[in-house]
Amino acid sequence: MQLGILAVNGGSSSIRLALHESDISLRLLRSDLISCSRGRDADHPALADRLIGWLESRSTDTTIVAVGHRIVQGITHTTPARITPALLDELRRIAPFDADHLPLELALIDSIHHHYPQLPQFACFDTAFHRDLPQVARLLPIPRRYQAQGIRRYGFHGLSYAYLMEELTRVDASAAKSGRIILAHLGNGSSLAAVSCGRCMDTSMAFTPAAGTMMGTRSGDLDPGLGFYLAQSEGMTPAQFQQMVTHESGLLGVSGISSDMRELLAQQSTAQGAADAVELYCYQIRKWIGAFAATLGGLDTLVFAGGIGENSATVRQRICAQLGFLGIVIDHAANDANSAVISTEQGTVRVRVIPTDEQLMIARSVSVLLQAGTA
Repeated sequence: MQLGILAVNGGSSSIRLALHESDISLRLLRSDLISCSRGRDADHPALADRLIGWLESRSTDTTIVAVGHRIVQGITHTTPARITPALLDELRRIAPFDADHLPLELALIDSIHHHYPQLPQFACFDTAFHRDLPQVARLLPIPRRYQAQGIRRYGFHGLSYAYLMEELTRVDASAAKSGRIILAHLGNGSSLAAVSCGRCMDTSMAFTPAAGTMMGTRSGDLDPGLGFYLAQSEGMTPAQFQQMVTHESGLLGVSGISSDMRELLAQQSTAQGAADAVELYCYQIRKWIGAFAATLGGLDTLVFAGGIGENSATVRQRICAQLGFLGIVIDHAANDANSAVISTEQGTVRVRVIPTDEQLMIARSVSVLLQAGTA
C-alpha cells in the first residue's frame, strides 16, 4: 500500500489536485482538474462535493496521509502550518481580504475535515514568498492609518515563484543566488516578481490578486476614479464593480470574445477585439518588465512560467521584441520550440522558460512538516 500526500490548489472556480507519494521522491501518482462555473459562492459547495467524490473514487492502492492546501492570502503567516481550529478562525476572519479565493479554500478544508476528521491538513501560504518585501514596496499610497488594518502590498503566486527559484538554483545556482531576476507567471492569473540575490524586492499584485497587469478576466491596475464614476453614471454598486474588474475584464473584457489566450491568438487576424486584447496584454507585461529592471538596477535573468508563459512562443516574442535595450535578444527557433533557454548568446540577459508546479511545492512543504513531526 502506497502512502500519499494530496496537494489541493483551489482557485476562484476550480481545483487543481495532485497526489504524490509521501516518500522522499514525491513521485506524482495522479493529477486532475475540477472546474465549476465562474467564481460564485454558490459553487463552493459543489466544488467541495466534487473533491470528496474524487477522494472517494481514488485508487485503493494509495492511502492519503496528509492534505496540503494552497491558501492565497496568509496576512502574517510566512511558513506552512498545520490547520488547527485557531488557524481556521483566523482565515475566516481575513476572508474579506480575498473574497475570490479564501471562501472556496475554507469550504474545501471544512469538507475534507467533515468526511475525514482524522486526516491532517496543512496550509501553504501564497504570500510567503513576498514576506521580506522592502518597506517601500509594501506601502500603498493611502492614509497611513490603514496600515494598522493590514492594508499593504502582499503579492501572490508565491508558491509558483518559490518553485521557479528552486528550479533556477538547480540549473544556474549563481544566477539564483546573486543575480537580478524577473519571474513572469503568465496565465489566467498573471503577475511578475523582481528578485535580487534571492530576495523578492517587488511584485505586481498588491493587496489582492486583482492588482497588477491585466489577466484572463481581471483588469489589473485601474484608475481608482473609475469606480466612483461608474457608481455615479450607472449606479454600479461596489459588489458589481468587483464582479466587473475580477470576472468580466482583462482579456475577456477587451476582446469581447474569450479569456483564453490561445483562442485570441487564433482570431487576432480577423477580430479587432482579439488583436487589441493580445496587444494590450503583451504591452503591459513589457512595461512591468521595464519597471522591475529599473527596480533591480538591471537584469540578468528573465523567467517565463504559467500556462501562457510556458506555452505561447508568440506572446513571449511580442513581450521581448522591444526589450533589446535591456540586453534581451530572443533566439526565434528556440522560442518556437519552447526550449528551456530562448535567448541568444548576443544578449546579456538569459531568458528561460521553466514550467511551474505549485502542487509539487505544496507536497514538498507538507512532506517537510510530516518529517519534522508537525502532524
